Amino acid sequence: MNKVAQVTVAFWALKICATTLGETAGDLFAQTLGFGYQASTIVLGLLFVAVLAVQMRCKAFHPALYWTVVLLTSTAGTTMSDYMDRTLGLGYAPGSAILASLLVVVLIVWRVTEGSVSVSDIQSPRIEAFYWTAILCGNTLGTALGDFLADDSGLGFFGSAALIAELLLILLAMYRFTNISRVALFWAAFVLTRPFGATFGDLLTKPREHGGLDLGTAGASAVLGAILVLLVVFVGRTRAKDTTATAVSS
Repeated sequence: MNKVAQVTVAFWALKICATTLGETAGDLFAQTLGFGYQASTIVLGLLFVAVLAVQMRCKAFHPALYWTVVLLTSTAGTTMSDYMDRTLGLGYAPGSAILASLLVVVLIVWRVTEGSVSVSDIQSPRIEAFYWTAILCGNTLGTALGDFLADDSGLGFFGSAALIAELLLILLAMYRFTNISRVALFWAAFVLTRPFGATFGDLLTKPREHGGLDLGTAGASAVLGAILVLLVVFVGRTRAKDTTATAVSS
């Protein structure tokens, strides 16, 4: 059995919600609660490793566990990216370039080692390790890229979100009307949905004078967390009904 979520419309809805929550929750730990980027990265990184260990030991797909790991890659990725770009002073553009290069290296090694970077059949521990490493790199890259677009490019939060939404629509059109590799389109969309969530999260939390809606990290995180839980429960029940129906019909 495939140990990860099937790529459906629900997958992308959950992905965007989880990555947006990761942005607001990461800022909640590092900024609002005052832990700072370094301490937050260490704590969230250790929590990610602990939950990932449980995920790796499981023999089947569990929606709540899977999306918890995705959320932690996004939350830890947020503080990790901010630590690189702000605390270490690398800046958004160099930080994005480093993280993009790291993601490319992971995908190349995965492709050379396993012969494919497809996510339709993740079963062996080694393939799953590549999968989660790529997701962590992609979600960390998304924060840096989202911050670069929102701050350094001059587009602002609305402009950045609009640009990324247009790029995602282009990928959707390529999926529907071309024969371009579905695996390549998946990873392109996966990376782009992260900065979309990052810019949308900043849009929700940042002060109005900075172009945001000023909802605060705590309020935005609470709302997004509730939405994510509801979506996970809905998808889990739908999957259970489908499995039962298949078992009965067979």
